[in-house]
Amino acid sequence: MKFLELSIEGAFEITPQVHGDARGHFTEWYRFDELAEVVGHPLNLAQANLSLSAKDVVRGIHFADVPPGQAKYVTCTRGAVLDVIVDLRVGSPTFGRWEGVRLDDTERKAVYIPEGLGHGFCALTDDATLTYLCSATYNPTGEHGVHPLDPDLDIEWPAGAPQLSARDAAAPSLKEAIATGLLPTYEACKAYTASLGER
Repeated sequence: MKFLELSIEGAFEITPQVHGDARGHFTEWYRFDELAEVVGHPLNLAQANLSLSAKDVVRGIHFADVPPGQAKYVTCTRGAVLDVIVDLRVGSPTFGRWEGVRLDDTERKAVYIPEGLGHGFCALTDDATLTYLCSATYNPTGEHGVHPLDPDLDIEWPAGAPQLSARDAAAPSLKEAIATGLLPTYEACKAYTASLGER
């Protein structure tokens, strides 16, 4: 299993080793110990989600209040997506930057998204299926979004006509989220992450 830190601090692309022959294949797509060694603390597994999307569906950009935030370990178990991570931590050196990683059912890559970062994806195929391991359970009052088509983010979604949910279409722009104090701060996220390593 190979871990590659992305240009956004704390986010990782994970490439597992896939063992296969004519019968099929096998892979370890998550390792508690290896992830903990790389990120400096264990991932508390509090909830697992499964998301199925049609081609050109765009979901996100979602994030949660910090603390406690919601770290995610995401892989694509069917089809393919462009998974997008956005730095929404006010004060971060890479604030507003995004990075995309292709997740599919061939290479079986995964991404780790720490607390405070935004997450979204675009389905590249029909029946694109994502599986998430999450560090916190769903909290409707503490979870938010930024509009995925905000020109200030300038995300290059690979969809001719992105399909959004009503919630995502009504999400604030990045500037609106900053003005209303909706976004987490870089300092709060760093302090929270450090506390996880001390437990």
